[in-house]
Amino acid sequence: MPDLVSLQPVDYLVIGHVAHDLTPNGPRLGGTAAYSALTAQALGLRVGVVTASGPETSLAPLNDISVISLESPKSTTFENIYNNEHGRIQYVRAQAARIDLERVPESWRDASVIHLGPIAGEMDSSLPEGFSPALLGLTPQGWMRQWGADARVFPTEWKNAEAALAHAGAVVISREDVNGDDELIEHMAHQTRVLAVTEAAAGAILYWNGDRRRFRAPQVQEVDATGAGDIFAAAFFVRLFTTRDPWEATRFATLVASCSIGRVGLDGTPTAREIKECMIEVLH
Repeated sequence: MPDLVSLQPVDYLVIGHVAHDLTPNGPRLGGTAAYSALTAQALGLRVGVVTASGPETSLAPLNDISVISLESPKSTTFENIYNNEHGRIQYVRAQAARIDLERVPESWRDASVIHLGPIAGEMDSSLPEGFSPALLGLTPQGWMRQWGADARVFPTEWKNAEAALAHAGAVVISREDVNGDDELIEHMAHQTRVLAVTEAAAGAILYWNGDRRRFRAPQVQEVDATGAGDIFAAAFFVRLFTTRDPWEATRFATLVASCSIGRVGLDGTPTAREIKECMIEVLH
């Protein structure tokens, strides 16, 4: 763990568990914290991560990023099974220690963007006193899922959602997070300033200022869609902070996320060339 006294300030702070993803080709690092951190770094920001992980998980892909990993007996471990009938079936095989937001170093509490990115309900959904981001972004999937004795993940009600939505500057969810419930999506859109809903290959829908707009994704040959939503979220939050334009942020993030599915795992984070092309390309 880095020396908390000497930590340099960061522009983008993401808080949440990294994931120990079990795949047919062996375990690999995943989770919102990993994908979003690498995306924000690719976009030129100084990035910090506060997470919790066990000794079985290598954080080597994050070596160029400031990471505080709280000690835990195990990492949060997911197994995703994809099939044509049910789409993704997800299992939680282990859960890391809870993240206490008071453990976030003071020098990181005023990051321009603070992204709360839970994957397994590992922290509170509201920031304590003393945090002052210019933009608070939420990807609440980890507060909207539960699992039973068989470890299979299913949607659940997000407790304390209203307070968290009211304080957030922007929220990103997937249609899968709410089990396709359009009424719940509309309800959330009325409770928060900016809501982006990702729809996999269909693109994304943005709710802002009483308006709703769809952004279609370009057709791309899918290799691995894991992490695409997290890459979308980081690109969206960064572009929103930079431009203050939710429409432009959604356009940009949709393109960046589309690039990501052509590669496997964390290799899907955007390249400098892709970022440049996505900055100027206009969706039709």
